[in-house]
Amino acid sequence: MSNLPFDILHLDHIVLRTTNVPRLRAFYERLGCRVIRDTGPDAGLVQLRLGASMLDLVDVAGRIGRMGDRGAPPGEDGRNVDHFAVRVAPFDGPGILAFCTAHDIPAHAMSEPLLGADGYGPAIYITDPDGNRLELKGPPIPSTASAGE
Repeated sequence: MSNLPFDILHLDHIVLRTTNVPRLRAFYERLGCRVIRDTGPDAGLVQLRLGASMLDLVDVAGRIGRMGDRGAPPGEDGRNVDHFAVRVAPFDGPGILAFCTAHDIPAHAMSEPLLGADGYGPAIYITDPDGNRLELKGPPIPSTASAGE
């Protein structure tokens, strides 16, 4: 595709949906991942450091897991990957949205910065033809660059 308004730098994070956060958390901690943020059972989000990237575990029964229509919980009829995120540069939100509109790519910008591997920063979600969500992650806000640690 020509005139792409950004380059993909690296994988930022992957979000897994689960019905058992403690079990999945223990599994990934055994593999050397470490928890950097736990929102508690109400919100149902645990974020772990996965090398230079992050892994988010989302409880399908928690507040975050119930947001949007992501289908049945993990299993034969459900998805366990909510989305994956890639860090892009430059991050020109309006330019990316205009590009997506021009190419019939469903897209929406997040109103608040989201935590990613590099810290809190802007994000735009796009959807591929199979319904998979991809988060285009912008640069970290300078004061939060170590928040992903």
